[in-house]
Amino acid sequence: MTDLVDALEQSEWYREGRGPRYKQLCRHISAMVASGALAAEDQLPSEREIADIADVSRVTVRKAIAELVADGMIEQRQGAGSFVRKTGERTEQSLTSLVSFTENLQARGLQSSSRVLLKGLFVPTPTEAMVLGLSPHHRVARIHRLRSGDAVPMALEHSSLPEDVLPRPDKVDVSLYELLRARGMAPNRAIQRVTAINATASVAELLELPEGTAILQIERTGYLQSGRPVEFTSGYYRSDLYDFVSELRLD
Repeated sequence: MTDLVDALEQSEWYREGRGPRYKQLCRHISAMVASGALAAEDQLPSEREIADIADVSRVTVRKAIAELVADGMIEQRQGAGSFVRKTGERTEQSLTSLVSFTENLQARGLQSSSRVLLKGLFVPTPTEAMVLGLSPHHRVARIHRLRSGDAVPMALEHSSLPEDVLPRPDKVDVSLYELLRARGMAPNRAIQRVTAINATASVAELLELPEGTAILQIERTGYLQSGRPVEFTSGYYRSDLYDFVSELRLD
């Protein structure tokens, strides 16, 4: 700990004319991780402690840590602090390939798991009725799940499907798409919108992030070959762990 304190002193990393202090502090901590001076799972001192050691404001420290989090190098755990991530790799999800969260993680050698927060049959909301083409007397199957990879919370997904597509939402364990394929009701195309938002208190708590952290919100509508909409999912993904990638072609 003494070595870390010494390494964070301003004289070790700040040079006049080489950019804002938070940028220089960010680069310094990043270099410590790259060199092994800070190892995976090492905990950083608190923002207040770093500010005191480095003789800078807490705003400077907060901005430096925020950049390291966005780069996937540091992980902030609610109530615990900031830690060096086990790996600098982020999970990629193609925007042009319709695969489930489970399949995407398995393809990358990660163990997926789900914690079901809600599932059952309900009266559709106006949004669900409009997107899925349902009338008020229909019912909709809802499944809310916290999705994790190697036991690390990565996404919160709220899925809605017509009752005839998923009459037994209680049967969904890990992969919703696997169950839909077995019923011949899996979507073969989808339209989705990706938006950057700040995590609300409830979402941040589930994803183990500080409130207000920048995350990705995904809204996806899945369709059968016939064109019928059969899935509406609103998901919240940790931007420090997830990248959405698309391939563009010249027509």
